[in-house]
Amino acid sequence: MNVEMGDLRAFVAVAELGSFAAAARELHLSQPALSRRIIKLETSLGVRLLNRTTRRIELSAPGRAFLGRARQVLNDFDESLLDVTDAANRLTGEVTLACVPTAVNQLMPQVLDRYQQLYPGILVRLLDEGASDVLTRVTRGEADFGINYLGAQEGNLVFEPLHEDDFVLVCQSTHPLAARAAVHWAELKGHRYISVNKASGNRMLLDLALAKIPNLPKPVLEARHVRTVIDLVAAGLGVATVPRLAIPGSALDTCLVAVPLVEPSITRSLGIVTRHGQLLSPAAQRLRELLKQQVAAI
Repeated sequence: MNVEMGDLRAFVAVAELGSFAAAARELHLSQPALSRRIIKLETSLGVRLLNRTTRRIELSAPGRAFLGRARQVLNDFDESLLDVTDAANRLTGEVTLACVPTAVNQLMPQVLDRYQQLYPGILVRLLDEGASDVLTRVTRGEADFGINYLGAQEGNLVFEPLHEDDFVLVCQSTHPLAARAAVHWAELKGHRYISVNKASGNRMLLDLALAKIPNLPKPVLEARHVRTVIDLVAAGLGVATVPRLAIPGSALDTCLVAVPLVEPSITRSLGIVTRHGQLLSPAAQRLRELLKQQVAAI
């Protein structure tokens, strides 16, 4: 039986993406070349794997049964390549990770550096998106997996908690609150308060947690992104409440201070988001494992 790995990759790509055009782009093949691979595989197996119509592509009954086995064969083969140093150095491909920007600063640099050392030929696409956009990217299959603080309630997604990230007061090191061991939310009312706007997922989490708390500060400045808020604080325009991981380590070493907030203390659960029933490629699995190791070291 003349079945090649390239034929299996072509079939899995078409099955997962539901489109010859999308699969051809994914595999960097022309559509005619992709079609020839599918026809060759079906001829070798003696069954029709895909039912083609003018509107869509569907798996046949044998195609549905064969898809899981084809994925496993490809994953076993790729896994074996990743374990061989010379092969790993020459291995090419892509892994796409969707990640909320506030998790990038202290989580991703060391992870990506280590991954590039191990697998220099694999391109990592980092999609730094808002929380809802990360969920969309993963749901649509545009990202292998995501890092998010939303997704635990989504029925079509699997949320694997990694780290409890607390919201802290960030202020300049010379600010009167900088030397405090902790600050109550009510104490912020007398200070110029900067906040992310209501389009932010972090703002939604804070508003829900503080819904019944009196004497909350009213913002004098709002911005869309947490990083912009931190930059405004660094410029001396006020204080803000942000996730601890969002604050660049270099800023904490120089001009900014993070102070715990109490009554109430508020945290967000950062986790890995995947599609329900999804089997990650070995390359994506290795990236996920490195990420988990980095989180464990925080």
